[in-house]
Amino acid sequence: MGEWVGIALLTFAIGLAMFLGALIASVEHISNKWLESELRHSVIAFGGGILISAVALVLVPEGIKNLTPPYVALWFGLGGLAFMLTDRILSAMHTKFDQLAAMLLDFVPEVIALGSLYLLARGDALLLGLLIALQNLPEGFNAYLELRASSKLKSGVILCSFFSLALLGPVGGLTGYFFLAESPEVISGVMLFSAGGILYLIFQDIAPQAKLKRHWAPTFGAVLGFLCGIISKMVI
Repeated sequence: MGEWVGIALLTFAIGLAMFLGALIASVEHISNKWLESELRHSVIAFGGGILISAVALVLVPEGIKNLTPPYVALWFGLGGLAFMLTDRILSAMHTKFDQLAAMLLDFVPEVIALGSLYLLARGDALLLGLLIALQNLPEGFNAYLELRASSKLKSGVILCSFFSLALLGPVGGLTGYFFLAESPEVISGVMLFSAGGILYLIFQDIAPQAKLKRHWAPTFGAVLGFLCGIISKMVI
C-alpha cells in the first residue's frame, strides 16, 4: 500500500511542476520585452539541457540494460519516429499548441517509466523524477506563454488546466508500477522510446527556439540544465 501511494504522490508532485512553471509565466509585472527575449530563451535552453541529461544519465543507460542492440535501435527509433509524425500532424493542422503537445508527449511515457522503475532501482527512479520535474518547470512556463498568445483563454482557466494535468502523473506512474514493474524488457522499451522522442524534440523544437542573436546567456542555460542533471545524479 505504502509504495503505490508514494508513487502517486511523487508523480503528482512532478506534474505540479508544469503548473508552477505556468504560474511563474503568468506574473504580469515582468517586462514583456525581456520576457520574450533573454528570460524565455534562457528557460527554453535550460529545459533542453535537463532533457539531454535525462536521456544521457537515466533513460538510455537504464534502457539498454535489458535489451539487445536490435531492440534498442527499434524502440529508440520508434520513439523518434512517433514524435516526428505527431509533430507533422500538428503542423498540418496549423495548431499553435506545439509546446503543450511536446510537454505532454514526453511527460506521460517518462512517468510510466518512473513507476515501473521504482521497484527495480529506486535511486534511479527518484533521479528520473527529479529530472522530469526540472524539465516540466520550463516546459510549463513556455506552454503557458504559447497558450496566452494563441488563444483567448483567460489566465485562470489556463492555470486550472495545468493543475489538472498533474493528475496524469499518478495515472502514468501507477500504470507502470502495476503493469510493467515485472517486465524489465518493456520498461527498457518505454524508456528508450521516450529517449528517442525527447532527442527529436530537442533538435526540432527546443534548440532552434533557444538561440537568440547577439545574446549568449540563453545558450549557457543549456549547460546549466545539464549540470543540474549531473549534480542530481551524483547526489542521489
